[in-house]
Amino acid sequence: MNAGYGLTVRWSLEDAPAGAAEELREYVVGTSIARFMFLDGLAFKVWRMREGEWFEGTYVFDSEQERQHFREDFEPGADTSPGSAIIGTPPVAIEEWEVVAIAEGPAGFRRGAGPAVS
Repeated sequence: MNAGYGLTVRWSLEDAPAGAAEELREYVVGTSIARFMFLDGLAFKVWRMREGEWFEGTYVFDSEQERQHFREDFEPGADTSPGSAIIGTPPVAIEEWEVVAIAEGPAGFRRGAGPAVS
């Protein structure tokens, strides 16, 4: 039994323009969250960043077919996606992975902006 079907899209921030991290935060909170809240087949998405190193979208889909459909739609335009436009380069990795299990702790999943966004 598979708990989900993961996909990671990662960009390097090593050569990103000054201010890219803040612009990414603003884009994710102001635009991207709303878009993904209603994406069919998506269980959840997490945006992760190590400022100056990398930025990524981490997706978990309910089925392998939904993950594949999303990837087929995303990949042809990855070079011109909003993340690529802000960072100035296309993703350095797009990879699929298996979700073996998910444990939700007593605090539950937090939705919305992270600590660096007010």
